[in-house]
Order: sequence, then structure tokens, then C-alpha cells
Amino acid sequence: MKTILSAETMNIPDGVSVKVNAKVIEVEGPRGKLVRDFKHLNLDFQLITDENGKRKLKVEAWFGSRKTSAAIRTALSHVENLITGVTKGYRYKMRFVYAHFPINASIGNDNKSIEIRNFLGEKKVRKVDLLNGVSVVRSEKVKDELILDGNDIELVSRSCALINQKCHVKKKDIRKFLDGIYVSEKGTILEE
Repeated sequence: MKTILSAETMNIPDGVSVKVNAKVIEVEGPRGKLVRDFKHLNLDFQLITDENGKRKLKVEAWFGSRKTSAAIRTALSHVENLITGVTKGYRYKMRFVYAHFPINASIGNDNKSIEIRNFLGEKKVRKVDLLNGVSVVRSEKVKDELILDGNDIELVSRSCALINQKCHVKKKDIRKFLDGIYVSEKGTILEE
């Protein structure tokens, strides 16, 4: 059954400016600017101000099926992630896991790439170039920990995935060989 009009709104916090131009949403805040394209969704985006003078983003779907109505909340969640990115930033922490051979990682290229050595005692050097706007540092307090920072949650989490995928154990029983670099914590740079 098609619903005639389904709509949802979200508040835009102070200090963040949101621009909507033909389903391309630009969010600008203290940490920088992020742009996201929603042209593949059959939704209407508009900026409104309510009676109290609060700025809001309204997303509507006319004559949408169940899937289209579900996409409204998805789109709002993506915009919320953009707003969190430009205000607080995203920080993912990764830990080295090894049973015998200690994993060595050297960070180069101005904190934009990482080289992994001695994984399972292999001589191969694994090099990962991080995505744009993501930086990696070694943790001072915790041994064998990497900290990845960035504004865009997608780029930060995909960079973590690239690092994780470089350390897959081949031709061994993965229930026994649990070595690798895994995401241990997800959060924001500016803590609550």
C-alpha cells in the first residue's frame, strides 16, 4: 500500500550550517565541511524553521512504498552522522592480536599510510594507504593500539576495514589462528 505523504524532521544544532541543493546536502561545522549525495533516493529534502525559530531539515516521500518510507529515516541518520562528523569527529581504535609473532606497524606518509610487518612471521610488507581525510596514530597509553581519526564516518570505518582485510590468515584454520588487527572501539574525538 502506498502512503500519500510520509515525512520526518530533524533538528539542526547551533554552529552547524546545512545547505540543500537538488538532493545534495552540504554540512559545514567547526571541524570542516562534508557533502553527501542522495540523488538515488526518491525523497524531497527541505530546510524549514519551526514556530520557535529552530532550524530543521524535513524529508518527505510522496506516494512511497514501504521501502521508500523506510529510506526517510536512513537519510536522516546519514545527515546526523555528517553533523556529528563536523562537530565531534569520529575516532576508531584498532588492536593488534597475535599469539606468537608480534605484529610491527610503522606509520608513514604524514600519518596517511601504514606498513604492517612480521604478520604471522611472514616477510611480506603489507602497505595500506588510508582514504582521504583519515589519519592514523599509535596510541601512547595502550600497547599495540592504533587510533584512526576523521570527520566522515564512512571513510574512517572503510579505512579500518582496509587495515583489517590486509591481515587475513590464509591457508590455516582461522578458529585457531586469530591473529590480525581488529576494531576494538568506535566513538567520537570530542568526548561527551
